[in-house]
Amino acid sequence: MQETIDLIAKYGYAILFLYSLGGGFIALVGASILSFAGKMDLTLSIAVACVANFLGDWLLFYLARYQKAMMQPYLASHRRKLALVHLLMRKYGSVILVVKKYIYGFKTLVPLAIALTPYSLLKFNLYNAIGAVIWGISIGIAGYFSGGILIKALELIGDYPAIAPVFVVILLGGLWIWLSRATKRR
Repeated sequence: MQETIDLIAKYGYAILFLYSLGGGFIALVGASILSFAGKMDLTLSIAVACVANFLGDWLLFYLARYQKAMMQPYLASHRRKLALVHLLMRKYGSVILVVKKYIYGFKTLVPLAIALTPYSLLKFNLYNAIGAVIWGISIGIAGYFSGGILIKALELIGDYPAIAPVFVVILLGGLWIWLSRATKRR
């Protein structure tokens, strides 16, 4: 176990950067827990995650705006979702660029949808940067301060391995129930 943690700590920043290009929530929480354990630096982890998250959204925006032919098959299969993002953009404005960092699935769709409109690249970059910093700091600090609890839970699962399958079943069952209720048509 210790060898795995040392390996993750050694390559952790590169892993965090690559994972944060597409979201990074779990990687940032993991890096925050490792920071709590003294294996990584919290400030550097947050900075790496923020930069990668910003670049990932910028890349999606760029591809959708300037490489439409390449993105067309993906965009065509998500028309309804893109229309929903346009409606949310009209209703909430640029704030959606900050909030979408926390909503799984919207992180990818919002930059794509906004790129299809005449929305300013400069304005997108500004709100994207603000959102990435707020997201990185809030998730990083929350992961750091919950690190003690999570480390104790992992140690408990290590001491009593029979708990792990029960925990996984409860977690996945709860997630399935929540998702089925959240996606039910009203």
